[in-house]
Amino acid sequence: MTAELVRGQNHTLPQTRLEIRVSAGAPVVAGATLGDERGTVRGVEWIAHPGSPQLPGLEVSQQAVADHRLAVDLEALPAGAHRVTVLLALPLGAGGPARFGAVPAPFVAVTGLDGTEIATFTLTGLDVESAVSALELYRRQDAWKVRAVGQGYAGGLAEMLADQGVAEATGLAASIQEAVTRGMARAVAPPPRTQEGDRVRDATGSAGHTSPTPPPAQEPPEPLTDPATTPEPHTAAGPAAAGPADGPVNYAHPRRQHAAPPPPPPTTPPAQPGQAPQPVAGDATGWSMDERLYNQIWGMFEDLARAVAAYRSAVDFAESRMDQEVDRSLSDPRNRIGGAGDRAREGARAKRDELTSRAREALDRDLAQLAAEAAVVEPALPAAYAGWGNPVWHAHRVPMEMPMALRIGDLHLPERPDLRVPLLVRLPLERGIWVDSGRTASEAAAPMDTDRLRRLAMETAVAHAARLLAVYPPGEFSVHVIDPAGAAAGPLAPLVGAGVLAGPPAAGPGGVASVLAHLTRRVDLVQMAVRAGASDALPPDLDTGEQLLVVNDFPHGFDDRAVTQLRYLADEGPAVGVHLLMVADREEASAYGPVLDPLWRSLLRITPVADTHLADPWVGHAWTYEPLTVPPGSRVLEQVLAAVAAARRGAGS
Repeated sequence: MTAELVRGQNHTLPQTRLEIRVSAGAPVVAGATLGDERGTVRGVEWIAHPGSPQLPGLEVSQQAVADHRLAVDLEALPAGAHRVTVLLALPLGAGGPARFGAVPAPFVAVTGLDGTEIATFTLTGLDVESAVSALELYRRQDAWKVRAVGQGYAGGLAEMLADQGVAEATGLAASIQEAVTRGMARAVAPPPRTQEGDRVRDATGSAGHTSPTPPPAQEPPEPLTDPATTPEPHTAAGPAAAGPADGPVNYAHPRRQHAAPPPPPPTTPPAQPGQAPQPVAGDATGWSMDERLYNQIWGMFEDLARAVAAYRSAVDFAESRMDQEVDRSLSDPRNRIGGAGDRAREGARAKRDELTSRAREALDRDLAQLAAEAAVVEPALPAAYAGWGNPVWHAHRVPMEMPMALRIGDLHLPERPDLRVPLLVRLPLERGIWVDSGRTASEAAAPMDTDRLRRLAMETAVAHAARLLAVYPPGEFSVHVIDPAGAAAGPLAPLVGAGVLAGPPAAGPGGVASVLAHLTRRVDLVQMAVRAGASDALPPDLDTGEQLLVVNDFPHGFDDRAVTQLRYLADEGPAVGVHLLMVADREEASAYGPVLDPLWRSLLRITPVADTHLADPWVGHAWTYEPLTVPPGSRVLEQVLAAVAAARRGAGS
């Protein structure tokens, strides 16, 4: 039976291998400290945090997310550790809430490895605190117990660490927040949460994955984002709906539907006894087939992340258990003579191999099920979600409505490299994209020729620009290009030849200044109109459609003023429909020092070659990103751009 703890209450733990699950209404930093008999932390080597996530017997997440799973093996803790304190803190500078009183009360559960809850604790009563000691696991007379703590700190992470006796707590807190900021910059943004914040399970789901209840998709796009996934929240353009004169104000959006989206139609073939249901495409909740496919892909993404996390955790446990058994055996002098020690090692290895084999069998079952689901989902994807090799692109027609999302690549893990999950980003883009043309930040790029790598990076950017043009209605998306030295004439040829750019690629300092001034003016005017509620007062010559600025070879051709304008567009542009797609080598911009750090963090980094640099929002795996490529010899890119040009002519734009 689960013990529902209140502040100060304790409960005996029936086992030593545990998971601590944290659920919050906003991204939080989760960490843990080890304490001695007096609760004192001996040093930074006894602190697990996003910058140093693993200690013997303890592992925490590497990034700030709304849901955490901390792995704890109390028998594997360092000698002298008698206490594990779980810490939560709000990330700084992420555009989210600055105090726990502004978010739903965090919920913490101590569970067994099978997910069975042992004890739970809801952290109520927090207000101005930005950090909190949630609970502690402590040893008492050779038994381990859990105590609900709930001690908040208005001084944040630094005050909390100092309270535990950590020297240089302020510097350590700053380094932890910096690691969190870096992690949030490389994390794939999860789908927006539902109003209830829950994930729903489809009773007829073929793969058994959970899918997020999606927001209504069939309505005009609004400049709003989930603050949990973006550095700065977008500004709502519409006024709040007024309630009755004598009642509370209703802040619901007047055009937003509040009913739950319908479940998928019952088309799943019935499963034979003892067999898993056959997968079908669109087996998730949603208002349309596109929305169901979107949610199904995210469900597959999460399932794969969690299945591999369980496997890796089991392997780590098997290794740790083997080491402990060998150490215990060799600590007995009698086992050091003769073959007793060898037999003990062989027995420990056999147990390790058995545990690892069982974990691999479970993983292989999950992977096979996901692979079967991917095999039926991929052919059913619409153009916006499909790769360039999908036949849907050959029959593509420019749509009359913007899709929910756009595919910008694939992700996979080393446990099953051929099982790839589409990487979908929401539309309108909530953050800019940076195609890294550098060699130093990627192992795959390091041996490549610099010129070839830059060409591949620009070709990747052109392909993404073409996809965006193809999935937006005619006249609702424009592409501007800055190519200071004219070095990208070859890769830009498909866009220039099709006549789909807003103007010729800008070259030289004058061209750079002109394009940046034009887009900066647009951002300023739209922001002022939104804040004043006077969108009808915008100049008639202002293009109110979405704008994409493709920048090649940054920072060449950029002076200090141009760099400042570019940073402004990266920060303020997405909220009003101006987006960045940069091709740049960060090393070449190193002369600017930390001035450009916020720019790089605000952009989603992708690469023109396969590279392991993106993290999922659930367990923080490092995923290998595979860019989308046009099949060799295919003319699909030119055909798609020709269709875009024809649709624009037909629409008179």
